[in-house]
Amino acid sequence: MLKEFKNFIMTGNVIDLAVAVILAGAVGLVVSGFVSDIMMPIIGHFAGGVDFADMKVILSEAVVAADGTVAKPENAVMYGKWVNAIINLVIVGFVLFIIVKAYNKSKTPPAPVEKAPKGPTQEELLIEIRDALRK
Repeated sequence: MLKEFKNFIMTGNVIDLAVAVILAGAVGLVVSGFVSDIMMPIIGHFAGGVDFADMKVILSEAVVAADGTVAKPENAVMYGKWVNAIINLVIVGFVLFIIVKAYNKSKTPPAPVEKAPKGPTQEELLIEIRDALRK
């Protein structure tokens, strides 16, 4: 059983999958950084200086005690983080589209299929049948 597990783990597909998962995590971090540190400030600038990550709908205000400590934290729907996640998804999808498109373009085209030798047309066959029937 241990030998079968070793053979399974050492196959090319499992190793390829492991490399792909690790690279996907790294690409995810890069894209998240790109979205949050580069794209969102630009979008926020054109949206009137809004930081989407801070956008929220407050359901109940925080309750602060007399000594300044928070007795009850604020309850809010943080929809700005969701907007960031949607933009992140669109960018990741676009990057994957570009990668797959480049991969498909780099594949060698299949060998051209040789056409079968052209036979007689339907009219020529009918003429041959007619001539054969006349004889």
